[in-house]
Amino acid sequence: MTYQEIVKNETIRAYIQRADESLVALGFTEHSFAHVTHVAQTAKYILETLGYDAHTVELAQIAGYLHDIGNLVNRVEHSQSGAVMAFQILTSLGFAAEDVATIVTAIGNHDEGTGVPVNAVAAALILADKADVRRSRVRNQDTITFDIHDRVNYSVSKSQMTINEAHNAVKLELTVDTNFGSVMDYFEIFMQRMIFCRKAAEKLGLQFKLVINEQQLI
Repeated sequence: MTYQEIVKNETIRAYIQRADESLVALGFTEHSFAHVTHVAQTAKYILETLGYDAHTVELAQIAGYLHDIGNLVNRVEHSQSGAVMAFQILTSLGFAAEDVATIVTAIGNHDEGTGVPVNAVAAALILADKADVRRSRVRNQDTITFDIHDRVNYSVSKSQMTINEAHNAVKLELTVDTNFGSVMDYFEIFMQRMIFCRKAAEKLGLQFKLVINEQQLI
């Protein structure tokens, strides 16, 4: 089964949609199809650029698309519950045990609180997930009532992750409108994520660089 077939699977789509509905009730930013598709595409870009084979790239895409389904159960430890759900889904769809293991391992390790970039697919998923900071993920449109997460995401007018020509560094470049959130706000809530990205980059033989408003900070 291919990534495109996973995307079209109605059961999986229902889980993603309902998981995001749970996060709406909790006041979280968007974690629906836009987010998981973006993560899948970015994970593909990372591994393709680094020369990984097509099969590994596709596993990374599938992991990216499925990585947040655990929010259906609870936001707490959603990476672990998502890994269990993915195991059941992929096994029922006839995926080979090796492929199930790779995808489940990546999903179970994508959260900075408990995860470790144990393999290339996990590392690509971590980088792709943590790079998705953007204004369009903010659901609350009343800027007066923004909390710090709303402010930081809304302040990012542009976000791009690129690998250099030498394939030894990955750069997350953000354009931040400081009228809504400061650079310090970003670090206050995302420092642990950036450290996690650095570890994921190292797993892929890369240096991690963070650039905000054309200033390199990491």
